[in-house]
Amino acid sequence: MASSQLKQRIAFLTWLLFCIYLWLSLAPLVSADEHNHVYEDGEEVVVWMNTVGPYHNRQETYSYFSLPFCRGPKEGIAHYHETLGEAFQGVELELAGLDIDFNMPVRRTTYCRIVLTEDTAQQLIYAVQNQYWYQLFIDDLPVWGIVGEVSESDPDRYYLWTHKRFQIGINNGQIVDVNLTSAAKRLIRPGARIAFSYEVIFRQSDVPFDKRFDKYLDPSFFHHHIHWFSLCNSFAMAAFLVCLVAFLLTRLLRRDYSRYSRAEESQWELERSFSDEFGWKQVYGDVFRPPAQPTTFSILVGSGVQLSFVVLCLILLAMSVDMNGERAGLVSAAIFLYSASSPIGGFVGAALYSRFYLASTATSSSSNNGQAASPRWIRQGVAQALLPPSLICGVAFPVNLVAVGYHSSRSLTPSQGLSVLAIVTFALLPLSLIGTLLGRNLCGRPSKLPCRLNAVPRPLPEKRHCLAEPPIICLLGGLLPFASIFVEMYYVFTSFWAYKIYYVYGFSFLAFALLLCATACVTIVCVYFLLNSEDYRWQWCSFMAGASTAVYLYVYAVYYFFFKTRMYGLYQTAFYFSFMALFCCGLALICGAVGFLAASLFVRTIYANVKTD
Repeated sequence: MASSQLKQRIAFLTWLLFCIYLWLSLAPLVSADEHNHVYEDGEEVVVWMNTVGPYHNRQETYSYFSLPFCRGPKEGIAHYHETLGEAFQGVELELAGLDIDFNMPVRRTTYCRIVLTEDTAQQLIYAVQNQYWYQLFIDDLPVWGIVGEVSESDPDRYYLWTHKRFQIGINNGQIVDVNLTSAAKRLIRPGARIAFSYEVIFRQSDVPFDKRFDKYLDPSFFHHHIHWFSLCNSFAMAAFLVCLVAFLLTRLLRRDYSRYSRAEESQWELERSFSDEFGWKQVYGDVFRPPAQPTTFSILVGSGVQLSFVVLCLILLAMSVDMNGERAGLVSAAIFLYSASSPIGGFVGAALYSRFYLASTATSSSSNNGQAASPRWIRQGVAQALLPPSLICGVAFPVNLVAVGYHSSRSLTPSQGLSVLAIVTFALLPLSLIGTLLGRNLCGRPSKLPCRLNAVPRPLPEKRHCLAEPPIICLLGGLLPFASIFVEMYYVFTSFWAYKIYYVYGFSFLAFALLLCATACVTIVCVYFLLNSEDYRWQWCSFMAGASTAVYLYVYAVYYFFFKTRMYGLYQTAFYFSFMALFCCGLALICGAVGFLAASLFVRTIYANVKTD
């Protein structure tokens, strides 16, 4: 006993040390400031050119200097702190070479010249035809500009903007606003001599530093009355589902209990009641039987619980900390949170697998099951740690090959791939195995079941109608949870795939809470109808009923692609549908885990009062 407690304390201390290590190593990923944002007059202001790409394909980005642009004369410096989160978002900062000093206006100055060849002219014409835009950063403030425009009088004439006019607002030695105006268009043709110029105007601004990102937000879009109406509608739906579950628990089940326990009822009437109305009572000897593929099931539930924790922490973090000023700050925070929460997934998966395994061995006549348990524990713990990363890599690898073929800035380099492998090997895997050890030792022993398991499984009766079939029940189970979030998903999709900055995390917190509530209630109703049809295979049904929400979301994503966007091309299409597949898989794990946990509590509650003797 003392040895077991010592192992648990060592495991807990090891997990704590890993969390401290991850925080120290990944904390810089959350903060990407190059300096303290305070300038003295005459101090250097760095202009970083980021990416360029088609306007309608937001994720199809390339290095700014992949087009025939030229740098200024200023000596180059490296962007020394590029993070893994920035790499995932395709951030590729390069020095523009423009000489800008704080509060020192710059008159119109030519910083470089080029002569267009046939190839470079065609590159620029293609960029103008596809409405290429570019992004740059000044003091971490993003600025966007357009490459050129098509002549209104002659569609075959294409012009390039060659002059950049920066208007920089300052307040108490800090940059609080940056505006870019493009001017001086030149006709794109082979042999043309193009001179690129810039000018800088500094002006005093009343905008406080902590409010400088407010100009990028769109309150008229996110605080539209439809957004509020959808939230109220979701609240009404959740209240209806809670009332429905309460009705099941108070009216139907109470009536079942009272009729079942009447001593004066004859055996024949009791059996008739079982077959006609109270079918869920007939499977009391099999309802706690372990599900098929218990290893896979425990891994999915453990991963779903971990993802739920990560999403909740991310939303709370975004609500409490303004992360708009950090490039890829939310992505970096997600990497850290998922790595640090690996023991949660391992703990839940191992505890669930242990209960399934011991329950199955209790009804088995084999005597060497316990001796074969150790290799199974190792396989389950390793698979628990590697399932989500393997799923992500399996989907992202083909997309990355397409990105490499397109020479996109979003393509991951081998060194960045090694960084991902190092995180999985030295963070996810050890922490998940620590959680597996804790889950097996602390919660691995099954609690006393309300009903004793039958030695032989009960044959499943034929379903009276198609709606009682598990696939139909599971598919219908995701409809109402999806209805509670699809409006919020429109705003999330628009923020990610279009040019809106999502900042209403209070809405997302309420939508996430309503989604979990709706999933739990709907799953309980689905399991009740399944058990009432004398089908005891409720574990997978409860998981799939919640997970089917992702099916409807993916169908909505297909609709959104064709009717709400103007995306085109192989790369953008592959990126969109692959990313949405990963997003829906994560949602399926979250809703499936919540559905199973709610159904498990429901099943234990209703069978706790059933007499089996």
